Amino acid sequence: MHRRTVAGALILCAIVIPCHGQAPPASKGTKQKIANPLNDLLDEARKYIEAQKFEAAIGPLQTFLAQKDDFAYAHFQLGYVYTALGRSKEARPEYERALQLDPKMSEAALNLGILLLNEDPAAAVSPLEKSVELLPAQSRPRALLGLAYERSGDLNNAVTSYEGALALDAKDSETSLHLGQLLIRQNRAVEAEGRFRLALASEPESRAALLGLAQSLEAEKKPEAVDAYQSYLKVQPDDLAVRQRLVHLLVEDQKFDQALAEMEKTQKSGAPSLESLKLRADILVGQKKWDDAVGVLKQAVALAPQDAQLRGGLGRTYLQQRDFVNAAKELKAAIALDSRNLTYWKDLITTSYLGGDCPGTLALLDEVAKREPTTPGELFIRALCYDKLQQTKAALEVYQNFLAADQDRNPDQVWQAQQRIIVLKKTLEKKR
Repeated sequence: MHRRTVAGALILCAIVIPCHGQAPPASKGTKQKIANPLNDLLDEARKYIEAQKFEAAIGPLQTFLAQKDDFAYAHFQLGYVYTALGRSKEARPEYERALQLDPKMSEAALNLGILLLNEDPAAAVSPLEKSVELLPAQSRPRALLGLAYERSGDLNNAVTSYEGALALDAKDSETSLHLGQLLIRQNRAVEAEGRFRLALASEPESRAALLGLAQSLEAEKKPEAVDAYQSYLKVQPDDLAVRQRLVHLLVEDQKFDQALAEMEKTQKSGAPSLESLKLRADILVGQKKWDDAVGVLKQAVALAPQDAQLRGGLGRTYLQQRDFVNAAKELKAAIALDSRNLTYWKDLITTSYLGGDCPGTLALLDEVAKREPTTPGELFIRALCYDKLQQTKAALEVYQNFLAADQDRNPDQVWQAQQRIIVLKKTLEKKR
């Protein structure tokens, strides 16, 4: 089936000028053309146009208009010829003059709109609105008007025009595609999905429709988005940005082996990019391959040493390996780059505590307490530190504060705190 684009081709109408501008008389069943030298010029121009000898058609049309400048059709034909020759600046005034002389010439309005659509979409709106008014039963002028609105930034009117075109021709896959893409931009993913599916019903391998469907399914947080992106990549395998998006989705779904397989398809010879290293690290962390993840993150940090997120991620990975020295080093570097990110502070608290540095842990807890309200978990760690430092009174108080804040949400820690409170109370009684 021939595919019709929204922009489409220009319209060429065929008219013969009668003598003195009046309709020629005709006998029943016959067509008669009254002899008129001007008609010969139009006939000559028409023959050149039909033979696509557009340059040759200019002369007779200009000669005609020099004698009869008020004939709309001749201006229209000259505009058509200039358009065919790519001389849009000369074509525009001819279409405008044709419309001025004959405001009901729908072809001139439509062609003028098409002419302006790429160069000046805002200016294309008016003639295309006119063509919609003159051709209310045709879908194409409405689709073109929607495109003019969209390109000039009037998205709401663009949607209305596209919907009007589809009401007249529900099988217009090109307009469905444009409407779907516009609805995605307006965060109307559910409606967009339907439009992309309609476009795919007639063109199953349309790259734009396949991508649009995947994007709408992702926006709806539907698991089918993964399959949709894979379908798109079958017809557009070199789209690395979309393949990376697919890898991200697979990582989010914890499908790490599939993510790694997709990543391999994007790898080229030479050094890996920073983005690919980050993705690979995410996959390896998801697979809990800590040694491999550390190696990849170190490569990434070497490329972007001022990336706080990378330094923090490397620190957390070292923490998983119980390499507290290197974990602390990277987490401190992350904090130096972004001190407002409390995740780095809290990871450093964990590193410090597990590394046996209770004074350092308490100092870090104090820093976090300046930035946000203390959590029950932080109270518990603080109590443990005081306990290990044999600061009995402080440990007892913080254990009690922990129990009041936790409200039995962490039964193991609650039990441990309760047991330590008993012991600490006895210790204080002995000291008295």
